[in-house]
Amino acid sequence: MLVGNCRGFVGNRMFGPYRREAQFLVEEGAGIEAVDQALSASAWLWGPWPPATSRASMSGCASAKNIAIWKYPTIRQPFAEDRLCELGRYGQKTGAGWYKYDDQRRATPDPLVTELVRKWVDEAGIAQRQIPAEEITARCLYALVNEGARILEEGLRAARLGHRHNLSQRLRIPRPSGGPMWYADTIGLKQVCDRVSEFHRQHGEIWRPAPLLKRLAEQGKTFAEFSRDQFATA
Repeated sequence: MLVGNCRGFVGNRMFGPYRREAQFLVEEGAGIEAVDQALSASAWLWGPWPPATSRASMSGCASAKNIAIWKYPTIRQPFAEDRLCELGRYGQKTGAGWYKYDDQRRATPDPLVTELVRKWVDEAGIAQRQIPAEEITARCLYALVNEGARILEEGLRAARLGHRHNLSQRLRIPRPSGGPMWYADTIGLKQVCDRVSEFHRQHGEIWRPAPLLKRLAEQGKTFAEFSRDQFATA
């Protein structure tokens, strides 16, 4: 099955909101390791920082950021990673990114990054708070799912291939597990949509529920059912 083309391609487009929220969470007060640990707690998910620890993968993140600016030009964008890059902290190849890396590219927390992020958010006037692990997981995963729903509705047919083969490499998702859309189905799309709507009220337009997600939630259906219906009529 082929995956249609779109601005930023399916992988970057879905991965972008996931890492956007991870950065927002750090800027709002969550610890870097806390975000990593919350997202890595799932048996099939990799945290947001290890995949972005080489200069090459930064290009994908930049592409995702450009998509967000194109779609939501008035919405605040995360800035901490850009600042780290400006300091030459590109990840494993430079020995420093969100973490420090030794000669074997093993990561260790870097107190300097915590100090820098705190300084930057203070200068930006961003309020800090304690953020529970459940919110970290929900914001990152549901942002990914919500964008995936937009892609599906655009007819790009990413349900089986894009999120499984491309994102499986980035998020360490075993292919048989089905990926983010499958994950949303197991949670229940009404629950996912309700939480996305809550984040929409809290954080603005960038969290508006995808029409497909909202429609399937209201109908009590799943992404799997939608995909089967679409493929049967293709």
